[in-house]
Amino acid sequence: MCSTGAIDVTSMSTSDLVDAAAVIAAELAQREAPDSAAACMRDAETLARATDLHESALAVLVGRVDAAGEMRRFGYPSTRGWLRSLGMREARAKERIALARERHRLPEVTERLACGELSYGYAATIAAAVTRLNDEDCAAAEEILLDFTGRGFSAGKVAAFGNRITDLIAERDGTEAPDADSRRGYERSWIDSTRSLDGGRFIKGWLNAEDAALWDGTLASLAKPAGTDERRDLSERMAAALTNVLSGGHRATKVTVICDLETLKGGRTPARLTDGTPIPAEQARRIALTAGVNALVLGRGGIPLYLGRTVRFASAGQRQVLEALYPTCAVHGCEVPGTLSEVDHVTGWALGDCPTDIDNLALTCAFHNRFKAAHPEQIHITQDSGGRYTYRLLPPADARDRYRPSDVPDPWDPPAAS
Repeated sequence: MCSTGAIDVTSMSTSDLVDAAAVIAAELAQREAPDSAAACMRDAETLARATDLHESALAVLVGRVDAAGEMRRFGYPSTRGWLRSLGMREARAKERIALARERHRLPEVTERLACGELSYGYAATIAAAVTRLNDEDCAAAEEILLDFTGRGFSAGKVAAFGNRITDLIAERDGTEAPDADSRRGYERSWIDSTRSLDGGRFIKGWLNAEDAALWDGTLASLAKPAGTDERRDLSERMAAALTNVLSGGHRATKVTVICDLETLKGGRTPARLTDGTPIPAEQARRIALTAGVNALVLGRGGIPLYLGRTVRFASAGQRQVLEALYPTCAVHGCEVPGTLSEVDHVTGWALGDCPTDIDNLALTCAFHNRFKAAHPEQIHITQDSGGRYTYRLLPPADARDRYRPSDVPDPWDPPAAS
């Protein structure tokens, strides 16, 4: 029986243990470090091992939520969206979800992590490596990669082995190694995209033979050198070709620049794009020349913004204004771009006196648009001085005491007597 002092932890429920761990962590975070550097090193190593054990427990809990789809009751369209709302970075959320979903296929990894014999870094690396493998290859991959951890390879090196795991499986079993085009053994194409700190993106992925043929047929001719003095290498030309295809070339370019009229006439006031990105006045004028500027008129000019109840759907002009107001879905924490969202009647068009006017419209992603219609009591709406609405998600009634944000009124409380 495991006990701490007079407390028998084996008799405590999982929730009690989680609450106790949270209290201890909160107290520990306020403590000063010991004066002895040697003591700090010892305590840091102990805390790191304890953190790995916490990650093992977290994987169990996240796996149960993911399998049951519980996060959707709270208005989160995916497990990743739920974890992101807790403040996790995209990469860490993906890493934890992979471990939670692959635990049942990695029994040895799961047992060693729970016993403190394997670090979370190794466990997460192995889980990421087997995500797209079938069960037979997954078992072989677990054995091979665990062997590498036992030989002292770093987690980064094990990840590198994981990237070519199908080659290692073929080499171990003495079978014919897969050809270069299918060495990953995946049936479906995939692309991973991670945003960098400066707003760019890192991209990696794999295309199956059919998709690779489309890639080559579409981009190969566009990626050819522009002339004898071409200074870009093939990778740079391929990126330019892909960008050209995604934008539809100059024929389909759609750029909305929000700026003062004086800026277009030569002023120095900076402009901005619909996602809030600031751009210099000179660049704004260059965009205007190459792609045209979509005018944003609030109730004036040739774009009707107030349509009343005679029209069900928002006009193109209203949509344009909304995309300028909402770089993302109006739901707090949702990162679906406004350009990919749906126009939502804030008070609901079908409820009565709810006109299709610009001050009654917002942009929400498809999931949250449906969620708001089905669970209006779980949406708290505020509007700032600029006219932009913000939707805050509320927990379902059976969880309101534990999860309701302190700054949001309880929608289930009866109104106060006057």
